[in-house]
Amino acid sequence: MTQNYNIRKKAAVISMWGGVFMLLCKMTAFIITGSAAIFSDALESVIHIAATGMALFSIIYSAKPADKDHPYGHGNIEYFSAAVEGLLIILAAIGIIYYAAEALINGIELKQLDIGIYVTAFAGVFNFFLGFYLVKVGKKTGSLILEADGKHILTDSYTSIGVVAGVIVVFFTGLEILDPLVAMAVATNIIYTGYSLIRIAVRRLMNESDPDLITGICSKLNQIRKSSWVGIHRLRAWESGDNVFIDFHLILPYYFTIKEAHDEELRIRDAVKEIFKDSELIIHQDHCNTGMCRFCGYEPCEYRKSPKVIEGRWEPEYLTALNDFGTLIEEK
Repeated sequence: MTQNYNIRKKAAVISMWGGVFMLLCKMTAFIITGSAAIFSDALESVIHIAATGMALFSIIYSAKPADKDHPYGHGNIEYFSAAVEGLLIILAAIGIIYYAAEALINGIELKQLDIGIYVTAFAGVFNFFLGFYLVKVGKKTGSLILEADGKHILTDSYTSIGVVAGVIVVFFTGLEILDPLVAMAVATNIIYTGYSLIRIAVRRLMNESDPDLITGICSKLNQIRKSSWVGIHRLRAWESGDNVFIDFHLILPYYFTIKEAHDEELRIRDAVKEIFKDSELIIHQDHCNTGMCRFCGYEPCEYRKSPKVIEGRWEPEYLTALNDFGTLIEEK
């Protein structure tokens, strides 16, 4: 197991026990006060525990090595889990709206709101630090599910702030109708969070291009670029858990031997491994033609028909173009 796996698993376990502790605190506050707003906050903790359980399962499952049935590994389970977490968050919000609407119609009797304020405020602070920790670990280890869990908990902490503010107003004004209205406002924010998680997960499952990932690869290729590399096109990259899969077409002088071409591929592979340790790189090697001389700066070439006249960095929009290189030349 990798170091990333151990860090992720530890973070998920901490998140789960933190969720259990918060649920006990919030349910105690709800039982004491009868507040719909506090109940909405407590219901989020129930979803948090369920979602964290899924996160822990997906972290363990995604660490399994690639096999015959899953040649690219099992990392995509994290995106599926994040989508399910987003759905659970939305379902929790619907439950909150239902309970708040019922309280709005039938009325509620609130009591001991001061205790509810203290407990909910404590829960909000606790969740803020827990959520911040999970988002940091998620970004550090490239785990979408941990980052999603952390953002969910941060949303929970913001929710607690809103609940505390609402309950304080009710406490000082006696306008109990504000309590379910605050709960509904909280639920609306929760729905948006759930939608955002689902959207990100679906983008990853559909292998939508990640601009930051592509920019990082292009930057590295520009750093190690050699004069014998006539051009690169059809660059693609996608992530699955810890793994990054990269492929592109590399144009080399047509008279290079198989060994020379293979040596160039190894240099690129080693350089990419410096920024993406768990990466797999496939390079399709193309040969140049005399129409490409104006792009090529390889001085030892004995077959050059024209001088190099086009300079500049390899930009992401150029390297990711799906056109053949010959078409790109015509476009220039």
